[in-house]
Amino acid sequence: MTSCPKEKNRNRPNLNFPLYIAKRYVRSKSSQNAVNIINFITFLVIVIGSAALFIVLSGFAGLKTFSLSFSNAFDPDLKALPATGKFFSISPEQEKALENVEGVAAYSKEIVERVYLVHKKLGHIAEIKGVDENYTKATGIDSTIAIGGWSIGQNQGVAGWGIVDILNLTPNQVRNPLEVIAFKPGKGSISQANPANLYNSTPLIISGVYSVEEDLDQKYVFADLPLVQAMLEKDDTQISGINFKLLEGADIADIKKRIETLFDNKVELRDRQELNSSLHRMLNTENLATYLIFTLVLIIALFNVVGAIIMMILDKQQNSKTLYSLGTTIKDIRRIYFVQGILVTSLGGLIGVILGSLLIGSQLAFGWLKITPSLAYPVAYQFINVVIVMATIVVLGIIASKIASSRVTKKLLA
Repeated sequence: MTSCPKEKNRNRPNLNFPLYIAKRYVRSKSSQNAVNIINFITFLVIVIGSAALFIVLSGFAGLKTFSLSFSNAFDPDLKALPATGKFFSISPEQEKALENVEGVAAYSKEIVERVYLVHKKLGHIAEIKGVDENYTKATGIDSTIAIGGWSIGQNQGVAGWGIVDILNLTPNQVRNPLEVIAFKPGKGSISQANPANLYNSTPLIISGVYSVEEDLDQKYVFADLPLVQAMLEKDDTQISGINFKLLEGADIADIKKRIETLFDNKVELRDRQELNSSLHRMLNTENLATYLIFTLVLIIALFNVVGAIIMMILDKQQNSKTLYSLGTTIKDIRRIYFVQGILVTSLGGLIGVILGSLLIGSQLAFGWLKITPSLAYPVAYQFINVVIVMATIVVLGIIASKIASSRVTKKLLA
């Protein structure tokens, strides 16, 4: 005897049924006041935990952007360095070919060497960087000038604020210029040579002072490229690197390949992140460690979800028995509480992210939390952080709901 279509439809499980009952349970209050208090505290913990995780991730994103902004003024979009040694040569033909590389907006040559700086019997070891007239086009160094201006011609140079402070320098001081001392290149024993022939020295008038951060402020003195090449006894084709400013949307991989081919693979191309790999690695490690710590806090907090769902199962035991008697399977009853747990955690996570977004937005707009009286604590609103927080909350909610809903058994409903 064949069954009619109506009987088939009656035996077919309704997939919306667990969701319907779960939403009713989320909205309804229990007759037991203790259960209502536990549910409220559980929901509040989820909201606070997700908001805290989002705020911390946004804070670290802001700190990362803030920290990298220091090096971004010095570092170009792309830099060519010698594959071996400290220097390499560039011919006029290669310079002309660089101008035709698609995606390159500007490039600047430089030569760098460690030197000894002397002023009024005070000394400091730093690096002198000889740069050409295009250096400000390839980097944002001119935006960091705190005193004076960017002028590196006619024995003029620009030094960091730390160097100026250590050597007690005065900008535009013609009578007492900075003395730059560099060892001459050569071979043989230093002890057998005439001390006067061991080094070259050049007076340098400081026309401007840059200020970025402590380490960089004590590291560099900028001067004219031909001046530094002459002091280091290098010809006008020998350099230490080439700085490239790229057009927006340029294909970095293709540009790298073309430049490496142009120099017969004698140079190594590094982008901004590769130039600061240690800093990026440190920031990413700190960000990951903080995320894992707060995720552990959320895991502990979501044990409350397990307890709250189990309390709900016990509170709704009679309702579950009724549903079971009406033909609802244990699997569907478990799904009811499973869906309920996901709804509670997802809703709590969403509200937490919204609250966190409001706090981050107010910090961006008003800067109410400050590091110094003039510097607001840096934060950054990134959509990826919203995705990370919601994904973390949902995954942990699924696990907690699965554990709690598995407590529904035949023995409980008997």
